Amino acid sequence: MNTAAAIPGDARHAVLDALGKILRRNLALDEALHVNGLEERDRGFARLLLATTLRRLGQIDALIAHCLEHPLPVKAVTVQDILRLGTAQLLFLDVAAHAAVDTAVRLAKDAGQTAHVKLVNAVLRRLGREGPALSAAQDAARLNTPAWLWESWTAAYGEPSCRAIAIAHLTEAPLDISVSRDPESWAERLDAAILPTGTLRRPAGGAIAHLPGYDEGDWWVQDAAAALPARLLGDVRGKRIADLCAAPGGKTAQLAAAGAHVTALDRSAKRLERLQANLARLRLAADVETTDATSWRPDTPVDGVLLDAPCSATGTLRRHPDASWLKRPEDVAKLTATQSRLLAAAVEMVAPGGLIVYCTCSLQPEEGIDQVEALLAGGAPLRRRPITPSEVGGLVELITPAGDLRSLPCHLGEKGGMDGFFAARLERL
Repeated sequence: MNTAAAIPGDARHAVLDALGKILRRNLALDEALHVNGLEERDRGFARLLLATTLRRLGQIDALIAHCLEHPLPVKAVTVQDILRLGTAQLLFLDVAAHAAVDTAVRLAKDAGQTAHVKLVNAVLRRLGREGPALSAAQDAARLNTPAWLWESWTAAYGEPSCRAIAIAHLTEAPLDISVSRDPESWAERLDAAILPTGTLRRPAGGAIAHLPGYDEGDWWVQDAAAALPARLLGDVRGKRIADLCAAPGGKTAQLAAAGAHVTALDRSAKRLERLQANLARLRLAADVETTDATSWRPDTPVDGVLLDAPCSATGTLRRHPDASWLKRPEDVAKLTATQSRLLAAAVEMVAPGGLIVYCTCSLQPEEGIDQVEALLAGGAPLRRRPITPSEVGGLVELITPAGDLRSLPCHLGEKGGMDGFFAARLERL
């Protein structure tokens, strides 16, 4: 299929514009596409092209540099982006060489880059000939991972695991689904496999809303790793649970479906609108409050708190490859301060004997185990309740020596991997 035809006319400019917004204005991928108002029929391939470009950005830039006698001037960022999109199509999306080159040349002309049309043509034609051999010789894992992340993951998990994480980030994540009942029946209807953790998994792609049971609210999309923390609260039927930083609501849905009386809190009214829409589709109920969880307190202490804290989200780069290039080490430092305040607030919310489950979708130790160790070392009236393999589908590799949950994108690699998550379970003394 000539996929270049999937982004005709104005859509080509929307993709180019979106890439610039992501890399130079720090907009998230989905936000950048939304701002451009791309039509639904073009959005699928446009997102695939942008995501692929971002997943392989280090490789792509190295390939382009190999073909240039001199680096492009700083002001030629649009030309650089056109070359990036063209290279992604040529080498990583199986677009026919002539189609990828012609599309890039037309885009350069339309974007007013007439002085660089010959260069765009020459570089991409050369990559059409030499690119496959050149890319095969590259260290894809290292090139496509920002240096600060590579160093952090190597220090935390060792170089082999760091490399495995980086390789996992080069492929699109599958579609994971949580159901509240009859997983075997739904696996058959959705043509999905059942993972050891109980999550249903389908290949990525296709219109989610067109799948059986979506309109009826029989299931929701949730990564296999993201589905684990809520289960660590145990049997929540009839219990009062505070879900902090709850939007978009996957964990709220889990808790409500399990029979808990859930209070879902989030600072963002807009994100809570999405949570409420999800609950309405799923025919589930929860008390929803727009508030800062660091200052909110329940009328009486609750039985449990689930704190899915704001974090760098470095565990979700398979789904959000833009985050690789948007996040910085200083972002982690700011987020850890917020996480500490939220944990301190959670301690004041829960009744003696109640549980706190703290989790983040981050691979950074500062946002995971370091937070828990600091809380316990500071004298908080808590003790660890170690997590057992039986609570995570028997996957022993997900349990740390301290008894916390630590999933990596390379775990379950033979089945498509999973998001990177940390979770610790703490009991209030």
